[in-house]
Amino acid sequence: MPGQRPGDRPTLEAVAARAGVSRATASRVVNGGDGVRTHLVDRVREAVRDLGYVPNPAARTLVTRRTGAVAVIIAEPEIRIFSDPFFSRQVRGISKELTAHDTQLVLLLVEDRGDYDRIERYLAGGHVDGALAFSLHTDDPLPAIARRIGMPTVYGGRPGWTAGPGDHSEVTYVDADNRGGAREAVRYLLDGGRQRIAHIAGPLDQTSAADRLSGYRDVLPDADPALVAEGDFTVAGGARAMAELLDRGGPIDAVFAANDLMATGALRILRERGRTVPGDVALVGFDDAEQVAQSADPPLTTVRQDIEGMGRLMVRLLLGTLDAARSDGGGEAPGSVVTATSLVRRGSA
Repeated sequence: MPGQRPGDRPTLEAVAARAGVSRATASRVVNGGDGVRTHLVDRVREAVRDLGYVPNPAARTLVTRRTGAVAVIIAEPEIRIFSDPFFSRQVRGISKELTAHDTQLVLLLVEDRGDYDRIERYLAGGHVDGALAFSLHTDDPLPAIARRIGMPTVYGGRPGWTAGPGDHSEVTYVDADNRGGAREAVRYLLDGGRQRIAHIAGPLDQTSAADRLSGYRDVLPDADPALVAEGDFTVAGGARAMAELLDRGGPIDAVFAANDLMATGALRILRERGRTVPGDVALVGFDDAEQVAQSADPPLTTVRQDIEGMGRLMVRLLLGTLDAARSDGGGEAPGSVVTATSLVRRGSA
């Protein structure tokens, strides 16, 4: 362009001149605004390609009222997040969907309760358009923070901080059918002739663990309470719970563990105690985390949930909520989603 020195970054004025439109029209097109006729949009986009123009993020924010970034908040310490494949698969799904919508992911981790002050300051500072949060515990302050600052938020997992399981009218979430999946796992063990089925539960201040325990009890309402032990969704927690169940002394011929990591911990203890799987004790997990379930010896029978797909759904629901808000109430925010689970039969049961 005349007057533009080699090495200079192309300006919006240069794009407007190349396209033969006003600067305001060029700004609306490159920054995602509405109300520009199609043939002018095409001319501006062609000028952007020809000049190699890169939009100014601050200008785009002014036009679209969006930062182009979303916070992903995982309410677990770093050591848990990077050792549990559930989190990597969920974040992978989120990242893929955000990338498809040209939106950046900002990962925020919670090491201890003091981190919530930092997270609240960051969210209130206008750095992100919305938040995706998962692995929340019953007393988690994040929902109150999000409500207080008006942050659009989609949660991973059925909320446990509301008055009851049906009181979610103002909360958007994505979850798997944890209770139904647990029922299918326990019925499968019963159908296989197992009579003393134990359950290794996850931490019961999380709704996924509570729902899986409820599914177990739906099928076995009269089960001996000594057949249930609480773990923490880790390999070590599953091992501790399995040892506790065996030390109680009652007969056990099957175990339903609330996730695959705890199932592998239980498998180790069973082997150390001289029990064969599935000969003496049948074993079923939950998640179908490939690198855990398929690499176990024997490979785990488990309840599959579409972890990556749920991450994608969380993004779609959040972006739908943002679009509805941007249309000044003219659009309807999407509702929550519960996804199906399925039993995957392998060698452990």
